[in-house]
Amino acid sequence: MDIDGDAEDNSRKVQVRFVTKLKPPFKAPTTSIALPSNLTRMGLSAVVNNLLESGNDEWKHEPFDFLIDGEFVRMSLEDFILAKGISAEKTLEIEYIRAVAPRKEEDPSLHDDWVSAVDGSSRFILTGCYDGLGRVWEAAGVCTHVLEGHNDAITSVGIVKSIDDEDTNLVVATGSKDKTVKLWKLYAEPHAENLKVGAYRTLRGHTASVQSVAAQPNGNKVCSGSWDCRINVWQTESSEEDTVSTKKRKKGSKEEETQSEGEAVSTLVGHTQCVSSVVWPENGTIYSASWDHSIRRWDVETGKDTLNMFCGKVINCIDVGGESSALIAGGGSDPILRIWDPRKPGTLAPSFQFSSHTSWITACKWHSRSWFHLLSSSYDGKVMLWDLRTAWPLAILDSHEDKVLCADWWNGDCVVSGGADSKLQISSEICIP
Repeated sequence: MDIDGDAEDNSRKVQVRFVTKLKPPFKAPTTSIALPSNLTRMGLSAVVNNLLESGNDEWKHEPFDFLIDGEFVRMSLEDFILAKGISAEKTLEIEYIRAVAPRKEEDPSLHDDWVSAVDGSSRFILTGCYDGLGRVWEAAGVCTHVLEGHNDAITSVGIVKSIDDEDTNLVVATGSKDKTVKLWKLYAEPHAENLKVGAYRTLRGHTASVQSVAAQPNGNKVCSGSWDCRINVWQTESSEEDTVSTKKRKKGSKEEETQSEGEAVSTLVGHTQCVSSVVWPENGTIYSASWDHSIRRWDVETGKDTLNMFCGKVINCIDVGGESSALIAGGGSDPILRIWDPRKPGTLAPSFQFSSHTSWITACKWHSRSWFHLLSSSYDGKVMLWDLRTAWPLAILDSHEDKVLCADWWNGDCVVSGGADSKLQISSEICIP
């Protein structure tokens, strides 16, 4: 049996039983077997693959991860047993799951400048670029729409809402260094390729670069964080109260359309430096992060902050998710990804800290259907996949040739990322339990 670790006769043995929640053909026999105690994850994976291959000639090697008492095994069995105070005399029950790592790297989708923003929350991938253009991708290398209108680099992009029930026609938002937020309507067209689209609404009011945009879950409003230290809230559809001007524009031979310019319906004031990241997880609640070292939670109706966490570091990015969608993930001006649980009173200390990056963290994103899984990207050129049950990254994606500026999940089993190498990378076939 091809296993790692020293399997000589004098090697200490432990009795183990493999269990899993996976369905056939991933179910191995549950009988107890003796294994060398110096086996690590790779050796355990080889053992399980050999068990599954027995009697199944069509079996293809599959990487596995292993948990003992709900904690990932990231050392030899012997070291794990000693560290956790587990008796070596009893049979060790080891749960195995499919490893959370990409099985495939798609060909990169090339841009003309840095890829600074990405959103994978719909069936399309939306990117923002330093060339001032937004792009919509149906698959790797397949650009269906190009969003033209900004006068400077796009810094943030986001899906606002679906126009229909099939998630094929969308409203999207972009924020730019030109101090504006623009809203766009995207209509799916068969075999569309680089179809040029103009914004239907331009939102003006910031006095400095827009750094981040986020949409209200119901799609009625968007918010934007800026270098002017403010968070503006805007209506996605024009109304008499917030529309300052309208103008007509022709779209080919079609009827003239109205493009409106809007003012903010409210402004959230409190940060003292750049508002680097905003997220809007619930209709009445916005979270923001700033270079003033704070993370705040805002009541949209009153405009007051209901949480003000001092973090001691410049914060570049945040996301809210995890258990009960209550955990705050954040990264900033050091290599550490931190997770806070604001439900715990009396402490601002992070509940989790992950320190495998070697430079500033640029993005972090929870997986939408998992309490445990999230990703991070960094100036070190890597995207890392994490599970709260282990301090080590589940996978390290190093397909970029320069700083990674943005990253997101896409279609549940893919990671999309953009970087200073002017590439959109898609890492696919990732198994999230």
